Amino acid sequence: MNRLTRRGFTTTLPAVAGLLMATPACAEPAEAARFEAIYSAEWAWRQNEFPDDEDPKRPIAPYLPDASAAAQARRLAYWRDVQSRLATLDATKLDAEGRINLAVYRGQIDALVSSQAFRDWEMPFNSDSSFWGGMTGIARRTFRTEADYKNYIAQLRQTPRYFGEQIEAMKRGLARGFTPPKVTLAGRDSSVASVAEAASPRATIYYKPFETMPADFGAELRADLSAQGVSAIADDVIPAHRALLSFLRDTYVPGARGALDAYSLPDGRRYYQSKIKEFTTLDLTPDEIHALGLAEVGKIHARMLAVISEVKFDGDFPAFLHFLRTDPRFYVTTPQALLDRAAWTAKTFDGKAKDWFGRLPRGRFAIRPVPADQAAFYTAGRGGPGVYLLNTYDLPSRPLYSLTALTLHESAPGHAFQIPLSEETRGQPEFRRKGYISAYGEGWALYCETLGEEMGMYETPYERFGMLSYQMWRAARLVVDTGIHAMGWTREQALAYLRDNTALSEREIGTEVDRYISWPGQALSYYLGEMAILAARAKAEQALGGKFDIRAFHDTVLQMGSVPLPVLTARIDRFIAEGGASPYPADT
Repeated sequence: MNRLTRRGFTTTLPAVAGLLMATPACAEPAEAARFEAIYSAEWAWRQNEFPDDEDPKRPIAPYLPDASAAAQARRLAYWRDVQSRLATLDATKLDAEGRINLAVYRGQIDALVSSQAFRDWEMPFNSDSSFWGGMTGIARRTFRTEADYKNYIAQLRQTPRYFGEQIEAMKRGLARGFTPPKVTLAGRDSSVASVAEAASPRATIYYKPFETMPADFGAELRADLSAQGVSAIADDVIPAHRALLSFLRDTYVPGARGALDAYSLPDGRRYYQSKIKEFTTLDLTPDEIHALGLAEVGKIHARMLAVISEVKFDGDFPAFLHFLRTDPRFYVTTPQALLDRAAWTAKTFDGKAKDWFGRLPRGRFAIRPVPADQAAFYTAGRGGPGVYLLNTYDLPSRPLYSLTALTLHESAPGHAFQIPLSEETRGQPEFRRKGYISAYGEGWALYCETLGEEMGMYETPYERFGMLSYQMWRAARLVVDTGIHAMGWTREQALAYLRDNTALSEREIGTEVDRYISWPGQALSYYLGEMAILAARAKAEQALGGKFDIRAFHDTVLQMGSVPLPVLTARIDRFIAEGGASPYPADT
């Protein structure tokens, strides 16, 4: 059983830690080859099943995934077979890196099997994301070749089939009460309506790739591709969206469940526990997480009160929150001004990066506004390879005092820094470089917010309060997520808890609570992941003393890529045993 203590994090996982720390008597190439054959075949199969068309480095596939019930059953059988073959491997016959690979890969396959077994595919959208949103993500890519366009057009032609399969899946979920709660679905059909009710094919997001074709395309090719795109959107895409919109408005949303909690879902207790394991990689119970959250909220609240005293505010905690939410000094009046402030923060970090990280990613990122058709229900920002999306919708809900923490989390050294580094790491299998484990990725990004204080990124007490409010927000998620899904909390209770304890705007509070309601367990990953990293760092600092090098520590954490928290903890134990050495040769 994993256990958490105070602001630190402790795991009692002798099997995992011992396995990753031990030196095998004799690593056997045959066992490594057997493992490689398993994961190489499965990864290639997985990429074929679910082409990552939003990855700008990959060519666009000429088809949309098969979302039918038969395909879902086939996937479950395939992954269960992989699971059984992994069970026959002897990890002690692998070298140190091979044992890490095996621990990571087993976690991936276990999560995939669990998701298929609980039939998550019967709920293919929630308040945060959707299958049709994935298609619009492809439309926002930069197309470079004629094949990209032809494959994209082939996808557009398959929209009726794909949407039809998703509708059938939602009908199955509806029949057994496996839907997002109705309260989280209000207005979520707006992006479907923007296509279904578009004035013309050219007015839809799906036409966007045809507006800026490569300069080396001749006039005849441009005209031909554009005409094919218009035809596919008119004949296939718009009718598919109309059918989906009708289903959502007339059948799905009216029939969605009224209860909020995961426990009310089919086999809900086991389902929620499976989501806790998937998103946190730990075996904690809802009660344990809830109690931890309450304790952490109390500690952070004390630090917030200290900042209020520092700025000599004449009023209590609720009055200070009201002041932050309403004083014009903390808000900009134009979208560009918000983007400019975020860019300034990102460049300020660039000037500090070399003192905190030995290896920097080659990949750079742009700062862009969240697309208008998504912004009303989107989070404050999101980052990843090549982009930091900042929500400029409803500017009175986008406070400057939180912007530095948000930028560190989503851009650098957070998501837009960590994910490219993982992808650029040499010598690791693609399932490591491309995989994403929420507890690691979100834990790292939240750690970066805390690191900002050490780096001198928060220039005013209000910005430090904004960072603490974001820490409070993630600690409060431990309380709210478990409160909703395991303890019968109402939406109003959850809203009030965030409103009373954080400086989030009212819009952000509503968006976030709906996200937790419709996405059980995901919100737990952030704070638990950060705690693991902070505890590992504290242990390394204490053990190594003057030999501790913060750059080597960060490089070691980042060089691993996305891994389960017990694997991360064990790796830092090895980092300590090796004297705190950087994972990279001195000349790289």
